[in-house]
Amino acid sequence: MRVHRKAAARITLLGVAPLALTALSADPADAHGSMSDPVSRVAACFAEGPESPDSAACTAMVAAGGTQPLYDWNEVNIGDAAGRHREIIPDGKLCSAGREKYKGLDLPRADWPATDLAAGAHTFRYRATAPHRGTFELYITKDGYDPTKPLKWSDLEAEPFAKVTDPKLENGSYVFSGTVPKRSGRHLIYSIWQRSDSPEAFYTCSDVVMGGTSGKVPASAPEAPSEQQITKEAGKSTVDHHGRGGDHGGHDGEGHGHGGNGDAPEVKHAKADPGQENPANAPAPQGERLAQTGGDTTTTPLAVGGAAVLAAGSALLFVAARRRAARSRS
Repeated sequence: MRVHRKAAARITLLGVAPLALTALSADPADAHGSMSDPVSRVAACFAEGPESPDSAACTAMVAAGGTQPLYDWNEVNIGDAAGRHREIIPDGKLCSAGREKYKGLDLPRADWPATDLAAGAHTFRYRATAPHRGTFELYITKDGYDPTKPLKWSDLEAEPFAKVTDPKLENGSYVFSGTVPKRSGRHLIYSIWQRSDSPEAFYTCSDVVMGGTSGKVPASAPEAPSEQQITKEAGKSTVDHHGRGGDHGGHDGEGHGHGGNGDAPEVKHAKADPGQENPANAPAPQGERLAQTGGDTTTTPLAVGGAAVLAAGSALLFVAARRRAARSRS
C-alpha cells in the first residue's frame, strides 16, 4: 500500500506540474508610453484636451474615432508584434499601428501640431507610464515627404537614425540621444518601441518642422501631457495605468498584430505585479533593474516542458491502471 501511495503521489505531482508551468507562461503584462519630445500626435492631442481640442487636426481625429483614443494616448500598440512591424502594419496605417481604434491618427493632413526640430544632436524623451526593457528605433521621412498623403513605409528611411536599447529612465521618461538628419519643411519622426521581455511593441508619429526655410511653421509648439493631466484623466482610460484608473484588464479586443481588423483573438495581458512595476509617477531609480513581467524567451520552453510533463504523467497513470487491473484478474 505504501508503494501505491507513493506512485499516486508522484502521478498527482506530475499532473499539477503542467498547471504550474502554464501559470508561468501567462500572457505579458501591459506596458505603455508615447513620445514626448518631439511630442507624438496622440499625446499632443490628448494634451489639448480630448473633449475640446484646440487644433483642427486633433478635432478631426476626435471626429473620426471619438475621444477614447486620446484618453488611451499611451496604448498605440500591437501585442504580438515581435519585430514584424513592416509585415503586419499596412501602408497608410502606420500612425495607428493598423488599429481601427486609432484610425484618426492616420489622417493625411499638413496641419498636425508640429514641433520645431533642428538637424544634428538631439535629446529625445519617451514618456513611459509602464517602464520595461526594450529597444527604441527612430525613423525620419525622406526628402519629398508629402504630409497630405497617407504615410507609407516607403516614405521612411530604410534605417533608423537613432537606435538604443534600455535607455536611462529619468522622471518617468526614457531619455536618449540621436543625430537628426538634415531636412527642410514638414517631416515626421516614426518611433518603434519593441519590448525585449514581450512581443508587444508601441508606435508613435511625431510631426516636426525642420530647417525653417520651407513649410508652414507652427504658430505654437505642441505640448506633451503634464503629470497633472495624466493623473487627472487616468480614470477615463480603458488601459492599465497601474493603479491609476482604467479597467486594468488589457486591451479592447481588436485584432492586435493583424491590422486591427478584429479577425484575430484578443491579446490579453496579465496585471502587473505591483512589486515589480513602477507607478507612472514613481519611475525606477537609475541603475535599478526594470520590470520584466512579459513573455520572455523562457515562455515557449516552459509551455513545451509543461506539455511533456503532462504526457509523462498520463503515461504513468495509464501503466498503473493496467497493473491494478492485471492484479485484480489474477
